[in-house]
Amino acid sequence: MADFDLNACAALVERGDPVRFRAAMAAPVPARAVLFPLYAFNIEVARAPWVTGEPMIAQMRLQWWRDALAEIAAGGVVRRHEVVTPLALAIRAEDVPALDRLVAARERDISGERFADEAELWSYVEATAGGLIEVAARRLGGSAAMAPSAGRALGLVNWLMAVPALRAAGRQPLPEGADIAALAREGLVAFDVVGRGLPGLTASARGAFLPLAGFRGVLRRAARDVAAVEEDRLEPGPFAARLRLALTAATGRLW
Repeated sequence: MADFDLNACAALVERGDPVRFRAAMAAPVPARAVLFPLYAFNIEVARAPWVTGEPMIAQMRLQWWRDALAEIAAGGVVRRHEVVTPLALAIRAEDVPALDRLVAARERDISGERFADEAELWSYVEATAGGLIEVAARRLGGSAAMAPSAGRALGLVNWLMAVPALRAAGRQPLPEGADIAALAREGLVAFDVVGRGLPGLTASARGAFLPLAGFRGVLRRAARDVAAVEEDRLEPGPFAARLRLALTAATGRLW
């Protein structure tokens, strides 16, 4: 992989997803060649529905990424692109279905339709956050068995923290009558599944799960203080988040 491709991915992640950037930097150096292309891909896909007010153009942007993934799965010539090129080197054909599901899940962001129920919300966060973790775990030499739980925990954290911004954008981010406290408690159960399994992984494989570090407190806060979600009081302080990430990377325990 050309250094400028990886550097371009790292720069994109640093600007667009500081939490995952710090997590990648806390992982072993060789793991970054997997993590940065994956996280850069995620940013490009996540923002596709938001960069235009034209649904058809947004759909075309997402389809472009699905076509790029199909090229990677086919194993032939892959389009030259600062993210697609390093991604093709970082993943394998068996990883493409999870990433394709991630892109497909983002299609609902084009319309901004409310989730029909909590099950639909869980499916969304598992496909987005969970799919990314699944591929990262597999490529870093670990098992993807914890990916669904990790996706539920991290995906819910990210979604609850985004609720105020989504409402400001005119969206309805939660199902009608959603029990936020119950959702948070379910997220904590998933978080604890990852916490129990993390110490048994290699340092490289743990790199896939480092973005969860420091966010247990977000779910605890949401479970006991539902108003914190709407009032944008969930996000942990930057110092505490960095400290817990460092502790998780050093000890293998999920703080």
